[in-house]
Amino acid sequence: MAAASFTAAKFLAPVAAARSGGDRPAPSSARPLRRSRPARRLGSVLAVSSDVLAGNKAAAAQPAVTREEALELYEDMVLGRNFEDMCAQMYYRGKMFGFVHLYNGQEAVSTGFIKLLNQPDCVVSTYRDHVHALSKGVPARSVMAELFGKATGCCRGQGGSMHMFSEPHNLLGGFAFIGEGIPVATGAAFAAKYRHEVLKQSSPDGLDVTIAFFGDGTANNGQFFECLNMAQLWKLPIIFVVENNLWAIGMSHLRATSDPEIWKKGPAFGMPGVHVDGMDVLKVREVAKEAIDRARRGEGPTLVECETYRFRGHSLADPDELRRPDEKTHYATRDPIAQLKKYIIEQSLASEAELKSIEKRIDDVVEEAVEFADASPLPPRSQLLENVFADPRGFGIGPDGKYRCEDPKFTQGTAQV
Repeated sequence: MAAASFTAAKFLAPVAAARSGGDRPAPSSARPLRRSRPARRLGSVLAVSSDVLAGNKAAAAQPAVTREEALELYEDMVLGRNFEDMCAQMYYRGKMFGFVHLYNGQEAVSTGFIKLLNQPDCVVSTYRDHVHALSKGVPARSVMAELFGKATGCCRGQGGSMHMFSEPHNLLGGFAFIGEGIPVATGAAFAAKYRHEVLKQSSPDGLDVTIAFFGDGTANNGQFFECLNMAQLWKLPIIFVVENNLWAIGMSHLRATSDPEIWKKGPAFGMPGVHVDGMDVLKVREVAKEAIDRARRGEGPTLVECETYRFRGHSLADPDELRRPDEKTHYATRDPIAQLKKYIIEQSLASEAELKSIEKRIDDVVEEAVEFADASPLPPRSQLLENVFADPRGFGIGPDGKYRCEDPKFTQGTAQV
């Protein structure tokens, strides 16, 4: 396949359709936008049109997947949804502390991209990172224990909701500040290229690939632009995935940026920019496969804008009063899990009973994760200053060789640890 050979986008574009109506979603009776046209070339760069056919059934034909692929996608998405619903319950019961940002509604993006990756490939996430960790293979019990702040968590209870990390799964972290993970992902992609070209250590499939997830609010951040430039300059094997859920906390994307079509920023740096319906896992998967294949072949980065929607507030502390009820209702009817379930049944890939069996198995996995996390021990006090100082003889170690935090007087005059 030739470099940057993405086909013209045929995906729903609420941002483009909503421009004339402020923040309102496009009504179902809206006149279809221009027909998809062939992608246009800017010199040697392909810019993918984000034109859509709202309501054109022929253009919305689903790409084919096998039965095994469809069931894997469905299971992963159901796991993500049920896990996050359980997180909400545990948060309100006082089992979790701090800010907890849930992923409900955006599952098609995580599943569509991550389930195409190999084990050596890297994922860099945001503060909304639980489901990215699950899709990359981190066990549900390890993620839940981390959320409970327990020693059995994937970061031994020191990361919490916003800082999931797992070296065995090449999950390079969730990051609390927007844009913070993009330079880390760019560095991981550089390391993969260095291993391949200098150390000759790459896998038979080609270069190891890194995916950097971030939101629409990050697309106006300086680190984003700097890393797009660097990645294209060095042809790094990275995919920049914008999870555009239309809201940066309480700020509408349409009000916060001069050009709401984020995908256009890719061609500005010489890389393909793609716009895709992030509520449809099969369309996300189709775009993801081509972007990942390009990166593996050494053809460089891709910017993918996935338009999606979160079904809950920005965090569990957010009453979600800024988004209008009709907007939330509009996107609830496009639930990505319900869409995939309908497709699987209509295409006779599995029966309703088989899907129910998957849902029951996932319920058991999530319940077991909660039981495991609840029964797990808290981290010992001796762990408090680990991974803080590079020199183990530094502040955290007393003259006797023991951690100072183990001294009963360590917290005297301060809040109890």
